[in-house]
Amino acid sequence: MNTAQRTQRYPAASTAPAATGPRRRWSRWALAALLLAGLAAGVAWRGELNPAAIQAWVDQAGAAGPLLFMLAYALATVLFLPGSVLTLAGGALFGPVAGTLYNLTGATLGAAAAFLLARHLAGDWVARRTGGRLKQLMDGVENEGWRFVAFVRLVPLFPFNLLNYALGLTRIRFWHYVLASWVFMLPGAVAYTYAGYAGREALAGGGGLVQKALIALALLAAVAFLPRFIGRLRQGPVMTVDELRQRLDAGDDLLVLDVRAPEEFHGKLGHVAGALNVPLEKLPGNSVRLAEAMERPVAVICRTDRRSARAARLLARIGFAEVHVVKGGMVEWNARGLPVER
Repeated sequence: MNTAQRTQRYPAASTAPAATGPRRRWSRWALAALLLAGLAAGVAWRGELNPAAIQAWVDQAGAAGPLLFMLAYALATVLFLPGSVLTLAGGALFGPVAGTLYNLTGATLGAAAAFLLARHLAGDWVARRTGGRLKQLMDGVENEGWRFVAFVRLVPLFPFNLLNYALGLTRIRFWHYVLASWVFMLPGAVAYTYAGYAGREALAGGGGLVQKALIALALLAAVAFLPRFIGRLRQGPVMTVDELRQRLDAGDDLLVLDVRAPEEFHGKLGHVAGALNVPLEKLPGNSVRLAEAMERPVAVICRTDRRSARAARLLARIGFAEVHVVKGGMVEWNARGLPVER
């Protein structure tokens, strides 16, 4: 997507100079001060956030209890308080169906509020000063739009509360962000809400405890499996060495990632010209170094296929948009007489 297309897709992007008047600047400072005060209060009262206290608040509110709970969940999200406690409490207090609805609504409201706070407080500043690798990463996020939001909601790459603010600094459309968040947070909300409900039933000695415990475990296992499943969906088909050579000759914006050890990379098989060498065992610690390539096609190559396949699954799970394994690796590349560097 070129610059003109991206501008058309995100017409509301804040790229204009800071022509804001004193009133708007003062409102931003006041809002920032209020947010900092809230964060400080959240840290001070963090220990008070427990299921017993939440139940007491809801009971005292009477018929307004569900509304109070959702507002408290939203506020906790904005103030970086742990949402897991509230999610489990929602299941225990309201049951699996209503609890899921209240948990999901509260989390979405909080995510939306954090997004708007970040966009209002720092959106213009980030738009004017973003460059280099960070700009490439943000452009990649914006190009995917709601699909990126869907991916990070299903696969928790980053802390939930922090991610809400970070996405507010991009040009993703607000309603795309909200709807994608609500829909794709649903699996996790169902699993953890039901876990809270099952825990309450166990403490109360209700019937069918074994069945409810098994359902809770199955839901949690399904959510835990989602990153691997999504990673497989994002992993592209196998690429032959001939296809790789053709794409490189055509000047495609393709990253060739060689996951062999440095001594192999510079050894007798050599390496593909322009390849980036990051050994397989060091991939998890190099996500920042590779961040600029997250939205580029990646061809993973090794001596043969085994380590390449492991590396491709890992890259797909941590967010790379298109990952291919080069079939046969450098052994096949050399067998075909293709040029190498040493």
